[in-house]
Amino acid sequence: MSLKQPKRTKYRKSQKGKSKIRGTAKGGTELAFGQYGLKAQSNARVSARELEAARRAVTRHMRRVGKLWMRSFPDLPITSKPAEVRMGKGKGTVEWWATRVHAGRIMFELDGVPRETAEEAFRLASQKLPVKTRFIERMEG
Repeated sequence: MSLKQPKRTKYRKSQKGKSKIRGTAKGGTELAFGQYGLKAQSNARVSARELEAARRAVTRHMRRVGKLWMRSFPDLPITSKPAEVRMGKGKGTVEWWATRVHAGRIMFELDGVPRETAEEAFRLASQKLPVKTRFIERMEG
């Protein structure tokens, strides 16, 4: 499985930050590449596995026709310590990679397929994601 993760990072581990992801997306809220998009309606931390599962669902439904853009990249290292380990002895190892998704963020874009195919592909993808999503379409004119 070719999960996405950064090639290099400035720091191996990151701090958690706020306990909840709040607010709406600052950027990435408009369609930039494709005709159709999948837009997040809620905030969440999305793992690289979930993104990959959604990507596979879309490409499988499209039968590799058209073009797909992933607009979210998992660049947040998530660490954990093994079960039943005493306190102290430093931070745990990086277990998986995630991305913070804010409401309003476009996660995927699609072009070169009919509207019905895009809608169904994004419906399948949204079932793999932990965020509420909405199908959006580029307005002509």
